[in-house]
Amino acid sequence: MNGAPGDAAPTLTIPTPCNGPDGSGNGGYSSGLLAARLTAEGGPAVTVTLRTPPPLGRPLTVAGDPATGLLLTDPETDGKGHLVAEAVRAELPDRPAVPGTPVTPGEAAEAEKRYPGLEGHPFPHCYSCGPARPEGDGLHLCPGRVRPGTGPDGAGTVVACTWTPHPNLDDGAGAVALPDTWTALDCPGGWSHDIKGRPIVLGRFTARVEEAPRIGHTYVAMGHLEAVEGRKVHTGSALYDESGRLVAQARATWITVVPRPS
Repeated sequence: MNGAPGDAAPTLTIPTPCNGPDGSGNGGYSSGLLAARLTAEGGPAVTVTLRTPPPLGRPLTVAGDPATGLLLTDPETDGKGHLVAEAVRAELPDRPAVPGTPVTPGEAAEAEKRYPGLEGHPFPHCYSCGPARPEGDGLHLCPGRVRPGTGPDGAGTVVACTWTPHPNLDDGAGAVALPDTWTALDCPGGWSHDIKGRPIVLGRFTARVEEAPRIGHTYVAMGHLEAVEGRKVHTGSALYDESGRLVAQARATWITVVPRPS
């Protein structure tokens, strides 16, 4: 990643349509875009820690070494390189990110009718799960509950939905690029918690993609609420093909949004 003296620093730009909350990058997509500098399908897991809402539509500087980790900074914030995110290769725990047997595509489709985001979504234009986006624009994930949680704050809750990647996501080879697969792992985890009543944003994301999803094939995305600790929400998520075979999985820590004083 380090170039010769005088070389311009490498950059990446989060496309403006790939937002989470209005005006900032979707956490899963932004993390996956940086993680793609460290891994690929079938490669190691990567942990991305988001330090500030990722800005959209302008070049961000990537520094560091793949062996030790990368830093993503925004040179326009203060001229000194405001830290946006950090990424490092990692390992996921041996236990499944979503406990239990994956639901079938039919069960996941039925769960979509119970998606809380269909009414009162805190971020209705979210690239991953926003219902206000037109067809073919974004992933349109609608995770609804399939297993109730029995622990404190609903811990143990599992949600699911189907995902059939749209041709607009084609990487040119009939597959989905890594950042969009990370996006598919993002919001299903978040919706295992009560996002509608307590909005959260992604803080740390560790994901591994076994293989690239194929355009036009149907997958099941699932999320699991592990625990709530104050403002932190811990979740797992996974993506399965129609036969129930694991395609990708992730673990995340979310941060509760604190309303600004009026």
